[in-house]
Amino acid sequence: MAATGEAQPAKHQEVGHKSLLQSDALYQYILETSVYPREPEPMKELREVTAKHPWNLMTTSADEGQFLNMLLKLINAKNTMEIGVYTGYSLLSTALALPEDGKILALDINRENYEIGLPIIEKAGVAHKIDFREGPALPLLDEMVNDVKLHGSFDFIFVDADKDNYLNYHKRLIDLIKIGGVIGYDNTLWNGSLVAPPDAPLRKYVRYYRDFVLELNKALAVDPRVEICQLPVGDGITLCRRIS
Repeated sequence: MAATGEAQPAKHQEVGHKSLLQSDALYQYILETSVYPREPEPMKELREVTAKHPWNLMTTSADEGQFLNMLLKLINAKNTMEIGVYTGYSLLSTALALPEDGKILALDINRENYEIGLPIIEKAGVAHKIDFREGPALPLLDEMVNDVKLHGSFDFIFVDADKDNYLNYHKRLIDLIKIGGVIGYDNTLWNGSLVAPPDAPLRKYVRYYRDFVLELNKALAVDPRVEICQLPVGDGITLCRRIS
């Protein structure tokens, strides 16, 4: 109870919570009504394992995982890429949505984190869809862009990695995604900090990456090669559908 005697809304129970909803109670309602009852058992297990990791704020939220799973089915994605894997919650969501012969090129600088979720991914029977590569993504993307056979070869690409390189990724991914394919950039509302005044008290990492996210959003808004839709799901996700 608050000092005034008024009851306060219950805090959310989602570890790694990034919802921009002002009401934690409303976010908890969404999770308990629409997300958790439909969450596949392997994803629930991986979410709970990830919750024990010291960097659990890096994980994709459960509602965003559900959104990605639905999106991939709606666009009939088959060949996909993920930049930034962490323990693999969004990766598992993708793998479960793809057909049996679907593929995910998964790029991350830390194999150790990926291996936290790998036993669960294997138990779910979808590990064969994943080609995990450890290391910085940009050198590999440069190699891929130089191979014209790979141009337009991906149906969907999800980026949840180093925000200071998002624009560098976009410059390369636009060649690799097919016409009509979708690139999803995560964290594009960045803790709600994008509209914060200059003197607002922000965590050091939030303040550092804030300008990079602002720069990305401005660039995507005027990029004639894509149609965009920015959604307040999780910490904000911007979908870019390539049109030219």
